[in-house]
Amino acid sequence: MKNDLFLRACRREKVEYTPVWLMRQAGRYMEEYMKIRRKHTFLEMCKTPELAAEVTLQPVNRIGVDAAILFADILLPLEGMGMDLEFAKGEGPVLHNPVRNEQDVNNLRLIEPEEDVPYVLEAIKLVRKELDGRVPLIGFSGAPFTLASYMIEGGGSKTYLNCKSLMWQAPNVWHELMDKIAKVVVSYLKAQVEAGAQAVQVFDSWVGTLSPKDYQEYVMPHSRFVMEQLKETSVPVIHFANNASTMLEKVTEAGGDVIGVDWRINLDQAWQRIGYDKAIQGNLDPVTLMAPPKVIEQKVKDILEQADNRPGHIFNLGHGINKETPVENVIAMVEAVQKHSKRS
Repeated sequence: MKNDLFLRACRREKVEYTPVWLMRQAGRYMEEYMKIRRKHTFLEMCKTPELAAEVTLQPVNRIGVDAAILFADILLPLEGMGMDLEFAKGEGPVLHNPVRNEQDVNNLRLIEPEEDVPYVLEAIKLVRKELDGRVPLIGFSGAPFTLASYMIEGGGSKTYLNCKSLMWQAPNVWHELMDKIAKVVVSYLKAQVEAGAQAVQVFDSWVGTLSPKDYQEYVMPHSRFVMEQLKETSVPVIHFANNASTMLEKVTEAGGDVIGVDWRINLDQAWQRIGYDKAIQGNLDPVTLMAPPKVIEQKVKDILEQADNRPGHIFNLGHGINKETPVENVIAMVEAVQKHSKRS
């Protein structure tokens, strides 16, 4: 492989400079993406392997990141489970048959990735062929809690009222649901690895809505199951829990080779709490990319100083890139990381 810095950093090996990639790096802030998006719906792009592969490669070609991440959506495997998924204009994802009781959970099926999400696996194969070893390809899935929250709420939420109500009022039903989702996540990610993904990331985007105690009781066993099962793949696993700095130790205990952190905690403090036997990913505030290049460069330097050249740091944002972000600023950030982290 021509550039394996990302994979080496995942394994906490020595690197020539700190590898960098961005969550949502294939997306709406790029004009190349928008040209395709104007002709196709979001789901059409996800379900057409050639389009998904093309979009995946755009930031690699334009921005110079050290890893590609597959263009897809965390909700795609839910259709195979029996969920009626739509991306409504101006509303985001909508699940028209939310899970609210035991019968709803019983009606859900475990997916067969080759039958239910073949387009994802085909896109991975196409990307690997096109990359030709330039940089590694990352596959991904939503974590059990984040997928459950969408399934129960029927879409996004600010309060997670239905989700938490089910969790507390019917814990047996909750754990049955989480068990099913965890098994789907495992089979989905294992299929991605078999198709060619060289690392995988598990996104727990909404878990920060929980208290540490509730995380430990209602979520952690299922996240741990996923992480334990993925050890069989022998590829690095990144565990990203957004807005979870109050429970970093628990997230780390759940598992993962790399722990992703957001910008709400300093990187050095986060790594100390996680433990230096784990790699760390993060953690620039995405809105920083709206700032002048000099500010971006200084913020990059601040994070790199906190990492202190310790093996195992992967530079990333603390969450997904915003669609309003100027591409030139993203390029400036990547160049700043590569310049200021270069080992002598």
